[in-house]
Amino acid sequence: MIKAVIFDMYETLITHYDTPLYFTTQMAADADIPAEEFRELWVLSETERTIGQLSFEDVIRDILIRKDRYSDTVFNTIVEKRIETKRDCFEHLHPEILTMLEELKNRGIKIGLISNCYSEEAIEIRNSKLFPYFDVCYLSYEQGLKKPDPAIFQRCMGDLQLSAEECVFVGDGGSQELEASGVLGMKPLQAVWYFKEGSLHRIKPMAEYIQLKSPMEVLHHI
Repeated sequence: MIKAVIFDMYETLITHYDTPLYFTTQMAADADIPAEEFRELWVLSETERTIGQLSFEDVIRDILIRKDRYSDTVFNTIVEKRIETKRDCFEHLHPEILTMLEELKNRGIKIGLISNCYSEEAIEIRNSKLFPYFDVCYLSYEQGLKKPDPAIFQRCMGDLQLSAEECVFVGDGGSQELEASGVLGMKPLQAVWYFKEGSLHRIKPMAEYIQLKSPMEVLHHI
């Protein structure tokens, strides 16, 4: 019997691609640094940013200093724009997201979150309108490990006091999350409701998993 649904956050509950983007290309432009040079340094810090060893601000400051582009004005501009775009994602939800979460609550189903994220994202997740729905929240930046490490799934299930067989995992499929949850014994479902033709989102529908075209379809699998 399914007793919990554990969600991914980005491109599952929220999407980056219905709001203006502020990724490496845009940050590089504001820093007046060639995009490839900025991206090279950004990628080097990926793991440390994701598991809480470096904050977003640490990384931006370091890149600006290395490229001799640091000023308080440039630094603050990039930080403020990045935070604003992360916050804005929560204002452009799929219209069924809140209804689906409410219905899970009404049915007595526990709701969990496991998300790979950086420092600025962790803050906005906890301040968001979605956060009160989660019975447990496991963010890589806070946990010191990230998907697909089985330990982050096991910590979440342990907190819920449920077995893998009692849990559904819903995600877009990034970070090998569907494979990892399935190996542990969860029921993995691919959320494709934010997938759009021509989107910059790199994940595609995966035929080996049940694909959910709308959030309310989650309810058919509990």
